This record gives sequence, structure tokens and C-alpha cells, in this order.
Amino acid sequence: MKIILSCSCRRFVAALGTLALLLVALSPVHAGIADAVKTETLSNGIRVLVLENHKAPVATFNVFYHVGSRNEQFGKTGLSHMLEHLMFRGTRKLGPEEFSNIIQENGGMDNAFTTADYTDYFENINKDHLDVPISLEADRMANFAPQGFDSERAVVMEERRMSTEDKPEDALDEQMRAAAFVEHPYHWPVIGWMQDIGRLTLDDVYAYHSVYYSPQNAVIVTVGDFNADQVMKQIEEAFAGIKNGSKPPPMPEVEPEQKGERRIELRHAADLPAFEEGFHVPNIRSADAYPLEIAGEILADGQSSRLYKRLVMEKRMVVDVGAGFDMTSFDPNLFILSAQMRPGVKTDDVIAAADKEVAALRDQQVGAEELQKAKNLEQAQFVFGQDSVFEEAMLLGIYELLGNYKQVDDYLTGIDKVTAADVQRVARQYLVNTNRTMGVLIPTGVLPRGAGGGGPSGGQVRHIDASFNEVVR
Repeated sequence: MKIILSCSCRRFVAALGTLALLLVALSPVHAGIADAVKTETLSNGIRVLVLENHKAPVATFNVFYHVGSRNEQFGKTGLSHMLEHLMFRGTRKLGPEEFSNIIQENGGMDNAFTTADYTDYFENINKDHLDVPISLEADRMANFAPQGFDSERAVVMEERRMSTEDKPEDALDEQMRAAAFVEHPYHWPVIGWMQDIGRLTLDDVYAYHSVYYSPQNAVIVTVGDFNADQVMKQIEEAFAGIKNGSKPPPMPEVEPEQKGERRIELRHAADLPAFEEGFHVPNIRSADAYPLEIAGEILADGQSSRLYKRLVMEKRMVVDVGAGFDMTSFDPNLFILSAQMRPGVKTDDVIAAADKEVAALRDQQVGAEELQKAKNLEQAQFVFGQDSVFEEAMLLGIYELLGNYKQVDDYLTGIDKVTAADVQRVARQYLVNTNRTMGVLIPTGVLPRGAGGGGPSGGQVRHIDASFNEVVR
């Protein structure tokens, strides 16, 4: 579940061996996160999930819209992310940024982010002021009226320059994915192509909002120290009267099977060469997702993983290495393996060394101890992540958008059932060259001072609130 749990402290705590918590989590008497959720579908179709969590006097309020860059079309890429920005630019009742100012005045913080699959708007606030984000989110769903479109579009274009075009590893990730996906909308980046952003109009945004920001296409998730029945009533009063627009069209695109290796080269100013390869894999709707999750853990998650030990510590070939995939991607996506070379190390040598480790995963079953360690780490991340009300809300929202929030409680069991034979089988089926798209970064010069940095973003772009300068995770 790496899309949700990215805090390095989780890894540290897990490494200390707090297996007692895991044993409780896996015991038959343990109540799953979904068990205590209260749900309701309002008359206009909006789904509401409410979960009491009394660990701290806070609450998080999330409005998920079932729309991301996968719902866009050629020529209008970046529309989902552009709309996200404009949601902070006013309504028929509030002026630009007034939403955020009100949240701050009540001691909270607000933000939003867009992915390929969905968009999430959220507020973290004292439990006694939860009514504030409830009314504000209902207002901007029903009364969207942004100001300053041209200036905000310029902001998004600059964000693209900073987040992708000036960051060689992110630019490589973008180009590799564009080569890996031919027909599916995962072909283009969440932030969109620069020329498309420049062509977007306010009419495009209004039309998109009217279809995808309807109650029937939204899920509300709130978690916190409150009375669930009381909060459910507040949400119903605020949102039930909002009317729906047109029903969103189906998303029928299916990526055809890849039948041969693809390779791209990106020549870009960079301090060091790098590579990133993507293998087409299924998502959580397939039983293979759990063994693939373990495969990523074994290969490159943490300092004791195979690739880290071989390439970073022993051979000192790379600065860093990563592997894994987003199993909660709404459509089958990519298992990514990436690394950045040390000075003087040849890219082909590192690729060959990484290929050797992947081949070992295909050729030999992992040992019982290594397999159990990988399971413990995955399960620990999942369990400790639920210490945060925001993480709980994220889990529930994503699984509900995927089809059913109750499936979140299948994760620990799914990981526990993975066998060494399962890991070897998925490695043989998916982690093969004929299913691979290879992207290689070739430096054309040193990065300008202040540019670059950071690994592949995984296709997610986050809204940055000017006053908070705060970014989720």
C-alpha cells in the first residue's frame, strides 16, 4: 500500500520488531477498520462514510471525486489538475482563497491532490469545528465560480516546469510511461502536456466540473473524534440538496498486451545518469497483486532489500534504487524499478546487475525467512498507518472508489496468504523483458543551480496552498 504509507518512520518502527501489534491485527478477534464505518447514500447519489476515532480531538474531512487524468482526452490533458487548482479560486459565495482562510481561522489546514484516478480535497481540523469544512465543501461543489483563470493557468504551467521539466528523473518517468501506455490514458501525465495546458479554457473547466463534480460521482469520508450519527446528519443537511449534472461517460480504454521490449532515451541536463523500467502488472482486482507487492518489498524496499544491498551497499553502483507498484491503481498499471547511478558508473552495467536480481527472483523461490520479513514489513506499514485519521480516511476513500470500502480489511489476509511459489510465479509472468519499457536518462550537462532533485513522482501532482506552502506526504 505504498501509495498511502510513505512515512519513513513507519519503516523504522517496523524494523524494531513490534510484532505484537501485528499479531493482534491478524488474530480472528481483531476488528477491521471497515467494521466500525457508518455509511449512507444520499438521495442525490453521494456516498458518505463516517468513522469514529477517539485517539485525538481532531477530525479529517475528505471529498473524493471519481475523476483523474484517466478521464481526460487527447488535446485536453491536465484538465483534472487544472480544475483542482480552480476549486480554490472562489465560489458564488466566497472569493479566491477565502475557503482556505476560513479553515485557517478555525485552526485547521486544507489541501488537495490529483492523481491519475481520483481527486481528493481534505481538511484536518479540531473536532469541534468539523461543521466548517462540511459547509465549505458543499458550497464549492454546488457553487463553483472561480476567478483569475488565466493567472491560475500560468501557475499550473510554471508548476509543470518546476515539477517535471526541470527535474530529470521526473521527466524520465513521464516519458517512460508515455511509451509504456499506447491506448490507455495513463499515457499522459497527471499535470498534462504543456501545450494542452496552454489551450485549456474556462469553458472546458466548467463543462468538466458539471459532469465529474456531481454528487453521484463523489464520496465523502470523515474520520475523527466525534459522534458519527451527528456528523452524518450534518453532512446530509449540507449535501443532499445539491443537484447532479450529466452522468459521467464510461472509461472503456484497455491497454493492449505488450509483446516486446520498448526503450526510450531522454537527453536532459542532469547531475547523474539514471534509468527507470516499467512492467505491465494487474491491480488489486487480481490475486496477483499481493505477490507483486511482496516482490517489490523483497527487491528494493528498505536497506535490507536485495537491490539495495547489492547495488547501493556492496557494489556501490547507485545512489539509490526503488521498486514497486500501486496496487490500488484503478486500472492495471506499471511495476517500476528505478535507480540513479554514482559518478563514473555505466548505466548498462547497473541495468545488467539489476536484471540479475530480478532473474534470481524468477529462477529461485525466496526463503521462508526472507518471505516472512517482507510480509511483516508490509503488514506493519498498513497497521501503523492507521494511527493517522487522515490515512484511515484515505484508505476508506480509495477502496470505496475502487468498488467497496470493506475490501480494505482484506489487505492483511491477502499479504499473509502469499507463498514463495506465488512470488516466483508473478515474477516469471510479469517481470520479463518482453513486458518491459526501459527509460534511460543521459545527462547533457550539469543541472542549473536550484533545479532538479527528487525521484519519480509516480504520476501524482499536489495542490500547493500559497499561505501554507504545505504538501501532503
